[in-house]
Amino acid sequence: MAIIVFAHGAGAGPESEFMCSISTFLEQKGHKVHRFAFPYWQIIEQSGKKRPPDKRNVLDAAFIEQVRIAQQGADDIPLFVMGKSMGARVAFRCADAVDAKAAIGLGFPFYPPGKPEKHRLDELANQRPNNFILQGTRDSFGKPDWVAAQQLPANLQLEWFTDGDHDLRLPKRSGLSQAEAWQLVARSIDRFVGKVSG
Repeated sequence: MAIIVFAHGAGAGPESEFMCSISTFLEQKGHKVHRFAFPYWQIIEQSGKKRPPDKRNVLDAAFIEQVRIAQQGADDIPLFVMGKSMGARVAFRCADAVDAKAAIGLGFPFYPPGKPEKHRLDELANQRPNNFILQGTRDSFGKPDWVAAQQLPANLQLEWFTDGDHDLRLPKRSGLSQAEAWQLVARSIDRFVGKVSG
């Protein structure tokens, strides 16, 4: 069992189908998943109007506070920090500060679509012994050929999700329902967590 603090992406909150499905599958594996809304998303929920994400320092501070909340009374349970897209960037940046076992990224936005020169490789660097990214092979935020040509950190395990897009959705030709596809994603996360927790 692990505590997994799960941060949402820029354009969808903690109640998105993706977040709910992945969380449910992980909870069925016995993990405690903690989802939350970043400050800007709380305003979106209240106002119904779109707005850009908070600045980096606000996102990171909110994430660290949520880890503190998630860990109350459970200091002896292994902590993992995880995020979808933008949330993955935050998780990797904050992993050292919260002394997580590992950071996990689902659809890590290596670069804005079509702009690999504006990459975010520096955000992958932390001092955790192990980190994990699950990336779709059709993800426009990190194409396999480009990623393969980069010098990734030695503590990073990268797993490709065949035919997955940025939301780790599979095309209909896969023959799997979306729920089945996300169940595979959750299994990969559970395997990694189990291996690292030891």
